[in-house]
Amino acid sequence: MAKQDEVKLIGVWASAYVTRAMIALNLKGVEYEYLADDLFNKSELLLKSNPVYKTVPVLIHGDKPVCESLIIVEYIDQVWASSGPSILPADPYDRAIARFWAAYVDSKIAPHNRVLVRSNEEESIAEAKEQLLAALLQLEEAFVKCSKGKSFFGGDTINLVDITLGSFLSWLQAFEIITGTNFLDETKTPRLVEWAECFRSVDAAKEALPEPEKLVEFRKFAQAARRVTVADAAAK
Repeated sequence: MAKQDEVKLIGVWASAYVTRAMIALNLKGVEYEYLADDLFNKSELLLKSNPVYKTVPVLIHGDKPVCESLIIVEYIDQVWASSGPSILPADPYDRAIARFWAAYVDSKIAPHNRVLVRSNEEESIAEAKEQLLAALLQLEEAFVKCSKGKSFFGGDTINLVDITLGSFLSWLQAFEIITGTNFLDETKTPRLVEWAECFRSVDAAKEALPEPEKLVEFRKFAQAARRVTVADAAAK
């Protein structure tokens, strides 16, 4: 493979945002090198490749870095347009709707997911759970409209919304273990329950989604590491 065609992905295995990029690459059949990073001790390559946000994922195509997960997913879809199914709909209106619901996931699911990862305060956890459940009810309605009776938001194949929401499935399962709350419930979100089963069965997703039990352990580690970082900063 020529250097200009080499694909590398800088990531942290527990990140839902990294999972998105991995699913998109898998879906398109793109060979890539995964470069594991450490958010508590970021590599020079990460800082150089994403000097603005200093976050993962970063896709490096040849020597060109592409940052931010949804931008990366769209980039993958466009560069490898002839490989695998299209991630973004061809119709401009359908494409706009997919982007709308992907943005909804990042504004209504991601922030509360972050709270549940980082916090042990009962009040914060209760509020995050309530907001997540409300957002999932809204996404249940969106799924019914977007899927048109089929398996995915994208119809017969997964699209941008499926990847965006699907990247959080393992974390939702981890939070069920931690809190005892069923975020996807057969009585309240029956179509999303079916969708989640279908999504997890897709090879591209199956290969990328982390095990929920490992995320439970990662949460413990991340919280402990964050406490040490705060304590060290306070001691200086």
